[in-house]
Amino acid sequence: MKQLIIATRKSQLALWQSQHIAQILKEKHHVEVILKGFKTKGDVLLDSPLAKIGGKGLFTKELEQSMLKKQAHLAVHSLKDVPAFFPQGLVLAAISKREKSNDAMLSQNYENFLSLPKGAKIGTTSLRRKMQLLLLRPDLNIISLRGNVNSRIEKLKNGAFDAIVLAMAGIRRLDLDKQVNFVYEFSKEELIPAASQGALGIQSIDEDEILAFLNCLNDEHAFIETSIERDFIATLEGGCQVPIGINAELYKDEIYIRSVLGLPDGSEILKDKRMIKKSDFKGFGKKLAQEFIAKGAKELLIKAESMI
Repeated sequence: MKQLIIATRKSQLALWQSQHIAQILKEKHHVEVILKGFKTKGDVLLDSPLAKIGGKGLFTKELEQSMLKKQAHLAVHSLKDVPAFFPQGLVLAAISKREKSNDAMLSQNYENFLSLPKGAKIGTTSLRRKMQLLLLRPDLNIISLRGNVNSRIEKLKNGAFDAIVLAMAGIRRLDLDKQVNFVYEFSKEELIPAASQGALGIQSIDEDEILAFLNCLNDEHAFIETSIERDFIATLEGGCQVPIGINAELYKDEIYIRSVLGLPDGSEILKDKRMIKKSDFKGFGKKLAQEFIAKGAKELLIKAESMI
C-alpha cells in the first residue's frame, strides 16, 4: 500500500489527532498519508446538548460513511466519542498510547476549584461532569457549553463563564494552558473521567492489508484500560446521553478502577472503587456493570434520561 487516506473532522483537536497518527504511520511505513476533512452533524448542531440530539455518535457517522464509500481508509477519533457498536465493514483497528485522562478546570480569575465563588458559572457539555461537580459544590451554576475548544475558551475570556471544564488530554495536545491564566487539574477522586478519555481510537475498513498497517499504533496499556471502560458502558447501554464515569488505571500488575453513575443533578448516585489483577481484566467491565445493574443502575439511568 502506497497511500492511506484519513477521514477527519476539521476542528483543531481532530486535525491534531489525525496529523499525529499520520506522522507515526509515515515514520513506520514510509507511506503517503492524506487527510480528508469532513463536517459532522455534531459540528453543525451546536444549539442543543448532545444528550438531546443523539449523543456522541454524531461526531463519527459522516467519517464512517466516507470509509464505507471507499473515500477513506481510516479515521482517528477521541475514543470516548466512539460508540460501542460499529457498522458492518468497519472495525476498531487500534488504540494508541493514552494521554492523561483527567478533567481540568480553566479559568481567567480563579486558581482552583475551591476558590470559585458561590454560584459561579461553569461551562461544560458533559452530564457526567455536571453530576460530579454538583456533588462537590451544589452551589455552582452549571451551564451547557458546546463548540470547539477555541470557541469555548473565547467565551471564557469574554466573561460568559467563571470557568469551563475540558479534558486534560486536549489541553495538553493543543497547549491550551498558554491561552488562559489558570488550569486546575481535577484528581480522579474529585471527577471520575469518561470511558476512554485521553485515548485515540483508530477506526478503519475491515481489510487485512489496512489492519496490518495500523497494528503498529496499538498500545497494550491503553487497550487493557479502555477495554474495561468500554465493556462497562456497553453493558449498561449508556453513552453521553446519561451521566456515567468509568476509569481504569494499570499500574504494573494491578488495575485500579473507579466508576460512578447517577442523576445529572447529583441527587442520586452509585459509585465504586476496585483493585484487580492485570490478568483478570477480560470481562471485568461487563461484570462490574452487572453489579451496578443489580443495585438499580438501569432504573437510575432511565430516570436520568427523563431529566435531560
